[in-house]
Amino acid sequence: MKSILLIDDDLEFTQVATHIIEYLGHMVSVADSVAEAKEWLQHNDYDHLLIDFMLPDGSGLHVYEHLQNKVRQPRVTFITGNPKIKSAIAHITGPSVDYLMKPIEREDLEVVLNSKKSKGTRTQQSKTTENQAKTHFNCLIGESAPMLKLYKRIERVAASDANVMLMGESGVGKELVAQAIHNASDSAGDLIATNCGGLSKELIGSELFGHEKGAFTGAVGQKKGVFERANNGSLFLDEVTEMPIDMQPNLLRVLETKRVNRVGGTQEFDVNCRVISATNRTLEHIAHENILREDIYFRLAVFPIEIPPLRERREDIALLAQTFLSALNKEHNESYAFTPAQLKQLEAHDWPGNVRELRHTLHRAFIMSEPGSNSLDLPSSFDSPFSLKGPASDTMSAGKTIEEVEKALIYATLDEVDGNKTTAAEMLGISTKTLYNRLHAYGETI
Repeated sequence: MKSILLIDDDLEFTQVATHIIEYLGHMVSVADSVAEAKEWLQHNDYDHLLIDFMLPDGSGLHVYEHLQNKVRQPRVTFITGNPKIKSAIAHITGPSVDYLMKPIEREDLEVVLNSKKSKGTRTQQSKTTENQAKTHFNCLIGESAPMLKLYKRIERVAASDANVMLMGESGVGKELVAQAIHNASDSAGDLIATNCGGLSKELIGSELFGHEKGAFTGAVGQKKGVFERANNGSLFLDEVTEMPIDMQPNLLRVLETKRVNRVGGTQEFDVNCRVISATNRTLEHIAHENILREDIYFRLAVFPIEIPPLRERREDIALLAQTFLSALNKEHNESYAFTPAQLKQLEAHDWPGNVRELRHTLHRAFIMSEPGSNSLDLPSSFDSPFSLKGPASDTMSAGKTIEEVEKALIYATLDEVDGNKTTAAEMLGISTKTLYNRLHAYGETI
């Protein structure tokens, strides 16, 4: 049983969250303002604080700042209604803070309250994590709250035969997640992967469904398609949204009937496989750009999974970096090691290319380091042409006051919604009244 302090001025949310937290077996106190939270903290010690970023009398960062005076340091999770908040305050709080995005489900609270983090120093962490990172489903690494939530989703869908659509930015590891789903499934067949974006319109039918000898010029023999090869296993269709629109009805028919007819063939045969598709496009883009038929989407995305970008699980960066470096050391018989400052430098970067970029950056640093030494030669900056330059990372960097961070975030959100205060308040996870109070405090005439 843990003692929890929930700090949020949304009465409806706190009532639901309190019920969930108590159901999970923990004790919970509730504060609806910075002042009340400080009063609770003056007389009590807590294991975990759940803090809303926007409060009626200040920012949740004021509560976080107040915690630094406590002898016993609790875990902290910020509750946010806008994903920009994560990157905005990460520079102030560091990678040790979790985040929950509203709306929050029971399993979200369960994951964040049950996850464990080292309370040792960063030096201790670098010693204990090297060569000891736990591998989930024999292929995934990470102990952050977003990853623990991902593992639970993998476990749930693996027990079914539902088709899965993986969504996430380039480099987050969609093929590894597909491998994890396959590994967790009770299937006798293999995982077969193909990239729909790397095939010409003329060859995609042959790749997916196979062809018979003589079906077209160059078809010198029979070929099995990926559906046939994945029978009784899993089929991973990467970049599925890059498939030509006029080929999608053929895919739909196979998804609906679970029967395949090779190109140039006359006989249909049954295929039985789970289809795991992947895209780095957003749902909004898919819906409005007419790149994927609606009926295909609902067949593929029976169970959609969003894979978190690396910047939203910074506490996993050290684990991943140590794992990549250990593999390189073993392969090349070297003994390079990170310093605490280097791990901090890695954790502070946004990694727009995600895990792939981190791995390639470390590989380059490994090549540039002096052979036979223990010192890894990291570059002074990891910036690339794709580095994040948005307002959340530019205007809310280290050195800003809490009030400046909060003000910049509010105005950035208002700009994004063309000044609609009701929508901005919803995105920020605060009441419209609280937003108006903040704007009034900034001297804006309402």
